[in-house]
Amino acid sequence: MADDKEAEKTIAEDLVVTKYKLAGQIVNRVLEQVIAKCVPDASAREICEFGDKLILEETSKVFKKEKDSKKGIAFSTCVSVNNCICHFSPIPSETDYILKQGDLAKIDLGAHIDGFIAVVAHTVAVGGGEVTGRAADVLLAAHHASEAALRLLRPGNENTAITEVVQKISAEYGCKPIEGMLSHQLKQFRIDGEKSIIQNPSEAQRKEHEKATLETYEVYAMDVLISTGEGVGREMDTRCTIYKKTDEIYQLKLKASRMFYSEVRNKHGNMPFNLRSFDKETSARLGVVECVNHKLIEPFQVLYERPGEVVAQFKFTALLLPSGTHRITGLPFDKSQCKSDRSIKDPELNSILNSSAKSNKKKKKKTGTEEPMETETVA
Repeated sequence: MADDKEAEKTIAEDLVVTKYKLAGQIVNRVLEQVIAKCVPDASAREICEFGDKLILEETSKVFKKEKDSKKGIAFSTCVSVNNCICHFSPIPSETDYILKQGDLAKIDLGAHIDGFIAVVAHTVAVGGGEVTGRAADVLLAAHHASEAALRLLRPGNENTAITEVVQKISAEYGCKPIEGMLSHQLKQFRIDGEKSIIQNPSEAQRKEHEKATLETYEVYAMDVLISTGEGVGREMDTRCTIYKKTDEIYQLKLKASRMFYSEVRNKHGNMPFNLRSFDKETSARLGVVECVNHKLIEPFQVLYERPGEVVAQFKFTALLLPSGTHRITGLPFDKSQCKSDRSIKDPELNSILNSSAKSNKKKKKKTGTEEPMETETVA
């Protein structure tokens, strides 16, 4: 976690690539098992608890010889349904959500090994079967936008190119990206690095958001969130449960706040965490208030679209290596389950989507043991 720029570890080192890929494999395995739990009458809270437990179990099995190596949850499991956009991961004292047949459930989670983060999100139709109407539109829009983003995530391209293509694909399906959502560069122990890709920026956000050129040896968490509605997230009465420590400094007054903040620093460092991970929920809920008020900790708010709308999400982690862009997280999506009257007509968008998501380099043979979805490469 050194501040010294020269000490920053990147995917120019083979060991760092190995840790990223291992975290990615864990995340994909956990995601598969969490998806299997998303059935009618299942509890969203129990699914979130199951996902977090699994991440901790899986990460504890690797790099055991590195005694000082930190590993575990990089983003607490969330199950955000229908018009809930993101970050629904309730603690026991909060209202649960029981899944119903036909719900669109967005599963979002992440793991890290030695601070090297792999995150993923996937949208499923609860109970399976054919998806029609606006739900099919939004699922196809989010899937295709995510695939196009993968093909544009390559050194030399600007972040604005990805913003534009996500916007255009959404429009083809009569949908909108969620305004102002950011996809961040990942760094060791940092889920929100300097560079970012914005979705559907407002005029003010467009002026403020920094243009950036993607470079070799960078890592990105590409997060695509598309809505059938107006694309504006709003807070309702659902309490926030996921937070992250900032770099602010303040002398806390309350003993409960100091104890809570000390546990955050020792147990989670700069990684996002869920209040569920604290033994005493009441103390944690008390301690977090002063920390948030003085910006020592920032919340990941639970956001909603208007009732009746649905939101779909696909997120993957990608390594920009000299051999191509390697997608290390994400599961296959079966487009055939979606029956939509809409399709992508724009030739330029189809050209991007029809371009290869695999490397043409012969060097790929060396890594023949890798599973295709765990290392998908753009040449």
